[in-house]
Amino acid sequence: MSHEPTMKAIVFHRYGPPDVLALQDVPVPRPVAGEIRIRVHASTVNRTDTATLRAHPFFARAMTGLLRPKMQTLGMDFAGVVDELGDGVLEFQPGDRVFGLSPDRFGAHAEYLCLPANGAIARIPEGTDFDAAVVCEGAWYANSTTGLLEAGDTCLIYGASGAIGTAAVQLARQRGAVVTAVVGSRHLELAATLGADRIVNYEAEDFTSIGETFDLVFDAVGKTSWRACRPLLKTSGIYAATDLGPYWSNILLSTWSGLSGSGRVRIPFPDDAPGFVRHLAGLMADRKFSGVFDRSYPLDDIVAAFRYVETGQKTGIVVINIP
Repeated sequence: MSHEPTMKAIVFHRYGPPDVLALQDVPVPRPVAGEIRIRVHASTVNRTDTATLRAHPFFARAMTGLLRPKMQTLGMDFAGVVDELGDGVLEFQPGDRVFGLSPDRFGAHAEYLCLPANGAIARIPEGTDFDAAVVCEGAWYANSTTGLLEAGDTCLIYGASGAIGTAAVQLARQRGAVVTAVVGSRHLELAATLGADRIVNYEAEDFTSIGETFDLVFDAVGKTSWRACRPLLKTSGIYAATDLGPYWSNILLSTWSGLSGSGRVRIPFPDDAPGFVRHLAGLMADRKFSGVFDRSYPLDDIVAAFRYVETGQKTGIVVINIP
């Protein structure tokens, strides 16, 4: 009697708090034509995962499932080893160490993951461990905003200590921008290490009254507002945010900004994940980008990881190790 091979995966069948997550045995996926299967060794828990788990904001259910989740295993970031190829795959070979994003399917909170070989996947740079390669999600979102910058532009990044913020500082510097990082007392040294040109401690001074204006003000943590940051903007300066804002003000203002043609308030949406992951792999190989990591959890303790991320106090990336 044959038995279908199974793997460990974190599964949820309804929206809710982290307690709805459960470690279960599920069938191991098989790659179809054009896909590769990856034995996952590391993933992350990030704001996208926690928001999807709770179906926040509510209208996100139009994409993730109205009454119950369409995707029953979360996890966008992954790093692991290619272990099986679907028909027609030429880009990778079994044994290749790879990392990347699964923005459409998620599924990386599991031992195996199947993805299109032409998707957001790249080889892990030599000398980089699996748990140091799960860096894409925050950087992908950061890139959608820092891509607005040109060499010589000035930008202020509020919340430069999270996964998006730490990536934004590095990517903005790569574009030749002059970066002011706004962080709390415990992250002053981190901001300096990342290459910020100026560092503002929001616990010691009002960052909106520093006597300077910027081409771009980026709220990377969703904890400020257009109204608060408006005095920081140059005449044609842009305010960008990763959050809907108080009373959904950011999305309303960005809609009006687009309709009016000013483009001064934006909630940038990331695109071209495959191209960005390959670009990021090059930066990592050249030692021009590296992840900032807070702590790690084993797969069977993922509920605790979600609870920690939901506190909003993490520094950089929270890793999930999958032996």
